[in-house]
Amino acid sequence: MSDAPARRYGAYARRTCGRVALALAGGALTVAALGGCGSAGSGHTATHPAAPQTYGSLPSWLPPDPVRAGDVAVGTPTRPALAAQGDTVDVRPASGGTVRATVVGPAVPAEGLPYETPSTTCTFTVTLHAGALPVPVRVSDFGTSDHLGATYAVRLAGSRKPPAVLAAGRSTTFQLRTSMPTGEGVIKWAPDWRRAAVSWDFVVETD
Repeated sequence: MSDAPARRYGAYARRTCGRVALALAGGALTVAALGGCGSAGSGHTATHPAAPQTYGSLPSWLPPDPVRAGDVAVGTPTRPALAAQGDTVDVRPASGGTVRATVVGPAVPAEGLPYETPSTTCTFTVTLHAGALPVPVRVSDFGTSDHLGATYAVRLAGSRKPPAVLAAGRSTTFQLRTSMPTGEGVIKWAPDWRRAAVSWDFVVETD
């Protein structure tokens, strides 16, 4: 019997096994590649340390800032302080001593109106605390002005009246009232009768 059919079958088997092996190897590479893509898209990415939130130092040519956070402003007749209403200022009259002064306001009769009135009554609350020396307190030493520079006299409001002279270490609180146009303004205190040592900025609003 001839062995030719056996030889042909062996050659066919070898070719078939080679193709199967190549196909399996290619499938394995494809699965590995897909697995890598899946890992990349699953959100598991490499982490990097966050950059520090710094802005660097100030230029050396800038002068040092003498004001620190929380410092109380100081006002004198020769170097008056400008503050916002509600701020506390250490006022140093020309006669000496220090008075810690705070002005809050203005309070107006009505707010939230559907329209803005051209003017309204303004009430300010003044608190003074004398230091080591007594300080004269006169309502006429206070006054307001609007953004155009027009001045307005104030009068005492309410039942509390400040003492003519605030004794050392004592405090007083009283209210001042005037009528002003709506808009920006300032209230000033000139403890030496002539020059204001401090001005508090405010806004008159009715709407």
